[in-house]
Amino acid sequence: MTNRESDIQRHAPIPGLWWKLLVGLLMAWVIYGSFYVAHGAVNFGFGGNPARIVFFHVPVAVLSYVAYAVAAVYGILHLAGRNAQASDMKAGASMELGLIFCILATITGSIFAGIQWGRFWNWDPRETSIVVMLLLYGAYIALRLSLADRPDQRGRFCAVYTLVALVPATFLIWIVPRIPSLQSLHPTNVLFNPDNTSASYKEVLYPSFAAFIMLYVWLLQLRCRIQTVLLRREQ
Repeated sequence: MTNRESDIQRHAPIPGLWWKLLVGLLMAWVIYGSFYVAHGAVNFGFGGNPARIVFFHVPVAVLSYVAYAVAAVYGILHLAGRNAQASDMKAGASMELGLIFCILATITGSIFAGIQWGRFWNWDPRETSIVVMLLLYGAYIALRLSLADRPDQRGRFCAVYTLVALVPATFLIWIVPRIPSLQSLHPTNVLFNPDNTSASYKEVLYPSFAAFIMLYVWLLQLRCRIQTVLLRREQ
């Protein structure tokens, strides 16, 4: 790359700068609002204060599934031969982020359980589901790493794995915790009742979903760009 090309790249506008700044503002609002704006929610202990972790726990828990579903979509595109290399790269990046969000959901959920229920781990149906999700993510990463020197096979096998494992992942996240006979401790429907949360609580809760979803998109873009640069250097 010549000095002129480097200079042009250095002064080029950052694509999507406005919404990346918005991510920062929303995240700052969620962090500030969780401590100084939102009031506690009804049906939670300690004056409803444990519900403040919901601003972080629920979005990352939802994203731990969304990232998986996005990877499955790119897996289908890879198997269909539509920009196969890029689709495989995006699927892998989304699964890596999904694993991180899954770990964060586990940690924040455990903190909530320790405060609300007195034990950091209770083998509640939803807690058990998140452990199996971690195993699904871990198996995918292990499969991907084991085929690192065979990119064609890696893309095909990982895409098939993602599609096959999407079924148990969907069942574990959305169905198992809602089976009445399993008697989950999780306050699944508490926040769906508008009377349980104040207006100040909603002012922080809803932006938290937008902030984390946009953060996921941003991180996915960054991860794919890093992968692209590494591939170009290898070539």
